[in-house]
Amino acid sequence: MSEARRIMPLPLGGEHGLPYSRGLMARALMAVGVAPDRAYSLARCVGEELASRNSEVVELDRLEALAVESLGEAEGREAVRQLRRYQELRELDLPLVILVGGATGTGKSTVATEIAYRLGITRVTSTDFIRQTMRAFFSDEFMPTIHHSSFEGDPVIETFLEQSRAVLVGVRAAIERALQEGWSMVLEGVHLVPGLVPLELEGTIVSSCVLRISDETAHAQHFFTREAGTQRPMAKYLDRFDSIRTLQDFLVERAERTGTPVVENETADLATRAVAELVLSAAERV
Repeated sequence: MSEARRIMPLPLGGEHGLPYSRGLMARALMAVGVAPDRAYSLARCVGEELASRNSEVVELDRLEALAVESLGEAEGREAVRQLRRYQELRELDLPLVILVGGATGTGKSTVATEIAYRLGITRVTSTDFIRQTMRAFFSDEFMPTIHHSSFEGDPVIETFLEQSRAVLVGVRAAIERALQEGWSMVLEGVHLVPGLVPLELEGTIVSSCVLRISDETAHAQHFFTREAGTQRPMAKYLDRFDSIRTLQDFLVERAERTGTPVVENETADLATRAVAELVLSAAERV
């Protein structure tokens, strides 16, 4: 069994039923958008019924009936429909490459981490990490473009593109290694410029999007939240906020021009659901 198949954690089995584990079933339900408390409540109901008949497998039709009873008609049927879609994704037995782009402060790392958790993908990296690795090998004198933040250049778009083209060399190498090993991965970063990133990769499912925060106040608020959770001072970002917004406009325009989906990040949960839908739709096309 390939790495791509083993990493999928959803408790989905054969055509007729699902092996039961309360934790995994609750996690699967949360992955398709069911609130955590309702997901655990339904998983508990399933467990109690299976215990009453000394079984470890719940039939799909029975799971749907219990879901309707616990969650309501619309939500219950939709949850099971989405579980079936995840099962189809798993049965493709192909690695996933999920690319989450967007300007600084649009919530890329949060959404990337959450979608990886929901899909059971253990490899998550960023273009900033790749750039930092490249800095260790290429001095400021030899490759100055990678030694400053994406929004600090002048003129901002031209220097950003120069930096992105350099970083994407490392990005392509990371993707190639993942495909050689059969790994699924989530890659996030500002340098994933639509039109510059290879999307036609043989033997894998590729899903790409660009995150956007249209409201300037909400976008700026992300830097206050970031400062509380990391060592990065918000002043650095707020001082160049206009440049960051310029980069966002540029990335969104490139996305629209190349047909790359743009996801509005109003909340991390809604954005993650939208990214998951893109992944499932990409799998269905395959």
